Amino acid sequence: MCHVAAANRTGELRVRRRGRRHSSLDDLSKLIYWAPVDQALVGISCAAKGEPAWPPLALFKALLLAVWYDVSDVKLAEALDDRTSFRRFCGFSGAEPTPERTAFVRFRRALTTRGLDQVLFGDVTVQLTAKTIRVKTGTLVDTTIIASASKGDEEARWVKHKREPAVHGFKAHVGADADTTLVEEIAVTSANVHDRKAGGDALPDDPGQVFADSAYRGETFRAAVRATGGTPCIVATHM
Repeated sequence: MCHVAAANRTGELRVRRRGRRHSSLDDLSKLIYWAPVDQALVGISCAAKGEPAWPPLALFKALLLAVWYDVSDVKLAEALDDRTSFRRFCGFSGAEPTPERTAFVRFRRALTTRGLDQVLFGDVTVQLTAKTIRVKTGTLVDTTIIASASKGDEEARWVKHKREPAVHGFKAHVGADADTTLVEEIAVTSANVHDRKAGGDALPDDPGQVFADSAYRGETFRAAVRATGGTPCIVATHM
């Protein structure tokens, strides 16, 4: 790749890249040692009939993007199709086809069945945390709905929120650093599991002040927060 140096108004040199555009995901990918994750995924094949067998590490990286950017499987498939930074992070070339949403559903199920979902996600989080110098002040806990790719998915369940249409799928309960918004813990359940019941599984060690919306009200979640040494800060209804 070629670089061109140009002087700005202050006389300093500015470097411009020719060719592909650099992304923060390129830097993030270099911070993570992927070999142990790749080794743990050996043997997982989630190809459907007539569909190519996607590399497990590429699918795992895609699920990381889904959590970090809070996108559904449908939106993730669309982003991989036309977003170059996502494609590079997952290891797909510019002309290479990318997975359909059903591949993510099958891969997520395979991870959960083998007990690798939280283990591998936690490994990546530990690596990033170890390379980030920061002072932790609190944790944000929230839930995102992941729609199932098929109404025949027996592990998915229906959930309805206020005036929104009912969704058949899963819930990702996420705990993120309040300052950096770096996701530290994630727990996936069927969509009908209440937030306050599963929220405790999304708490990192030593969470500090834990901020959550009114769906987490109740002693179940508060007790889980206190058990980790944190302080529950739950929003009151309509505030």
